[in-house]
Amino acid sequence: MKKLFPFVLSILLILFPLVVENSYYQHLMVLVLMWVVIGSGWNLIAGYTGQVSFGDAAFFGMGAYTSGLIFKHFGMSAWYGLALGGFMAMAIAFPFGWICFRLKGAYFALATLALNEICRHIATIWEPVTEGMVGITITPTFDSKLPYYYIALGMAILSISVIHFVMKSKWGYYFLSIREDQDAAESLGINSHRYKMVSLNIAAFLTGIAGALYMNYMGFIDPSVVFSLHDISIMAILVGIVGGVGTNFGPVVGAFVMVAVHEFFRTGFFGLFKWLGSITDIDVFHVIGKYLSQGHAVGFGLLVVVVILLLPNGIVGDWGKVSRKLLLFGMKRSKP
Repeated sequence: MKKLFPFVLSILLILFPLVVENSYYQHLMVLVLMWVVIGSGWNLIAGYTGQVSFGDAAFFGMGAYTSGLIFKHFGMSAWYGLALGGFMAMAIAFPFGWICFRLKGAYFALATLALNEICRHIATIWEPVTEGMVGITITPTFDSKLPYYYIALGMAILSISVIHFVMKSKWGYYFLSIREDQDAAESLGINSHRYKMVSLNIAAFLTGIAGALYMNYMGFIDPSVVFSLHDISIMAILVGIVGGVGTNFGPVVGAFVMVAVHEFFRTGFFGLFKWLGSITDIDVFHVIGKYLSQGHAVGFGLLVVVVILLLPNGIVGDWGKVSRKLLLFGMKRSKP
C-alpha cells in the first residue's frame, strides 16, 4: 500500500485541474505544490540533518529576485530563473554554511535569522538594482493557471524524488548520523561540516527554484514579500512540523494542511461571518470576520500546539496512531 501511495497521489494530482476547473482552487493547489518544494528543502536540512534553519526566506527571495532581475536588467525571460534561481540561492548558502556550520544548535538557528535580515535590507536599500520597496513587476506568461499548476507539480515531484534518492544514498546515512550524534559521526570519520554543507545547498537549491516559480506566477515581488520571516521561513517550519519532520511525505501533508488553514482564516472561515452579517445585518459578524481574516498566525499557533501535544512526530510520522484511532472510532460508530 505504501508503494502504491505515491503513484496514486501523482495520478490524482495530474487529473485535478482537468476535473476541478475553478481557478480559485487551482490557485490554492499551485501554492500547495510550491510549499511542498520549500518544505522538502527545509525537511532535508532540519528534519534529516538536524540543523534547524530559519533561512528559507533568504533562499526563496534570492530565487525570486534572480527571476525578476534577469527580466528587468537583461530583458531575458523570467523563466530562466527556474534554472538560475536555485544556483543563486546556493551561492548564498555556500559561504554562509562554510562559516556558520561551525556553530551548533540555537547559535546556527540565530545565524540563519540574521541571514534573512541581511538579504532583506540589501534588497530594500540597493534601489538601483532591486527597485527597493517599489518592487519588481512582470507580465505573467500565461492567462490560465493550468501551465503554472503542472510546472509546480513537476517541481514538487522532482523535489520529493530528489530527497528520497538522496536519503537512500550514502549521503543520507551521513545526514542521519550527524542528526543523531554529530560527535559520534565524526569519530567514525564522517566530515560533518562537509555533509551539512551538502544538505544545506540541496535545500537552498529547492527553495530557490520555488522562489523563481513564485516570481513568474505572482508577477510581483518586493523585499517584504519574499524575504518575510513569518510568511516564508516560519511557514516552511510549520509545514515540516505539522506534516512530520524527517518523513518523505511530511511536507506534502503539511503543505495541504497549512495552506488550507491559512485560507480558512484569510477568508473569515470561508466567508461564513460575512454571509451571516449580510443576512442578519448585524455588524458584529462583520467585525469578527475582519479580525479572523488577520488572525491566521493565531490559527497556525493553535494548530502547532495541538500537533505537538497529540502527534509529536507530525501527521505522517504518527500516521499509525492516527489510523488506529480512526479505525476504533469507525468501529464504535458501526455498533448498533
